Amino acid sequence: MRDAYSVETVRAAERALMARLPAGALMKRAAAGLAAACAGMLGRTYGSRVVLLVGSGDNGGDALFAGAYLARRGAGVTAVLLSPERAHEAGLAALRSAGGRAVAAPSAAVEGAPADLPGLVARADLVVDGVVGIGGRGGLRPDAVEVWEAVRAAGVPVVAVDLPSGVDADTGEVHGVAVRAAATVTFGAYKPGLLVDPARGYAGAVHLVDIGLGPYLEGGTPVARALQHRDVGALLPRPSAESDKYRRGVTGVAAGSDRYPGAAVLAVAGALRGGAGAVRYAGPAAGAVTARFPESLVSAGPPSAAGRVQAWVVGPGLGDGAEAVQAVRDVLASGVPVLVDADGLRLMDAGQVRSRTAPTLLTPHAGEAAALLGGVPREEVESARLASARELARRYRATVLLKGSTTVVAGPQEGEPVLVNPTGTGRLATAGSGDVLSGLAGSLLAAGLPARDAASVGAYLHGLAGRRAAPPVTASDVAEELRRVWRDVADGPR
Repeated sequence: MRDAYSVETVRAAERALMARLPAGALMKRAAAGLAAACAGMLGRTYGSRVVLLVGSGDNGGDALFAGAYLARRGAGVTAVLLSPERAHEAGLAALRSAGGRAVAAPSAAVEGAPADLPGLVARADLVVDGVVGIGGRGGLRPDAVEVWEAVRAAGVPVVAVDLPSGVDADTGEVHGVAVRAAATVTFGAYKPGLLVDPARGYAGAVHLVDIGLGPYLEGGTPVARALQHRDVGALLPRPSAESDKYRRGVTGVAAGSDRYPGAAVLAVAGALRGGAGAVRYAGPAAGAVTARFPESLVSAGPPSAAGRVQAWVVGPGLGDGAEAVQAVRDVLASGVPVLVDADGLRLMDAGQVRSRTAPTLLTPHAGEAAALLGGVPREEVESARLASARELARRYRATVLLKGSTTVVAGPQEGEPVLVNPTGTGRLATAGSGDVLSGLAGSLLAAGLPARDAASVGAYLHGLAGRRAAPPVTASDVAEELRRVWRDVADGPR
């Protein structure tokens, strides 16, 4: 499990730990881990050239102390100071004592010739971003943008200190210009911005350095949580000797239409690959479903007449007709968990969703989420994924799986961590992929998993299947790959 904590929580833990340590000890721990990560990226430290971009806060101090470690190992280290008068004094002294040097950034040079920044970074093997720490808000300031543009133009790999400068640690939002790093070395705990796009896309490979914060974080609630292989394996339903199809979970699927029969087929495929004891299909695509999956139980009538189920999936490919509207109403009126996707999200009555007592799981992509939020721009949802998912969950009193570059799952319970899926891939951007996910997550609901767990486990398996399927990937490939992914996760260490 990767838990990500707010800046406020991390800062409080740091203060509690620092009170028990000699002055400066915590920063030196962080710097030692940062230097080790930099050395690993360099391969050979002796004779390499490292440029530090140094701001005025502790983030800059971390970079300076790490630079001192690297300089003592034979690297040529130059610190570019954006605010020379406010640079971390002890870190700067340590760097100079180790043989490193410091120059003022062009915009900060008050006398003499400004540093030849383009030439300096062009000769570098590695750049360390220590401009802004986790407390920063908004994009880079103009003087920092000038420095970053020189680094970007040189194409030198960048290691970010704790978080890429210019991204928001708490929300994952990026307002303005921000550093794009090849790797980020973060200290003590993950920050939400390292797990959630768009900021995640700026972080590169993330390395967590243990500086001893663990005991001081135990009382805090994570803002975001990313499940790992072991966590998902522990949540997977497993048949017992006494299982029958109802104990394993019967999934109802109300999907597809004369125009979109494939949506029904793919949703049923996801449900069957998700371990359902049986799938009951209700709708006009019964012929297409039984032709592909003869084990399915089908009916052409309304969902309420289909028979006993433990959960419903409604929406993929339903279209806009009166029968589609009635199917959504019928399913939402049931007393079992319901997953609503695609056309179902447009057709559902918000009041009916909010009044349900059984769990409801909504699975919109960004465009659908924007509509459900009252027509806000899609870009607003994509740039603020955590806030958007939370607001949808609050507004509809439902669990929300917000699909996209980072799939996030928010529950209606205030204060719960948002679950972040780490297995997403652009390969899943293919027609019908979401229908497979709906069936898969719906079958996990039918098996008895709480809505948050069903959504996050489904997203994790779905992402893995997309990654492992041979390209170019189709939705049918994803459904077929789920069989192997399920086995690998179920058989893994727990």
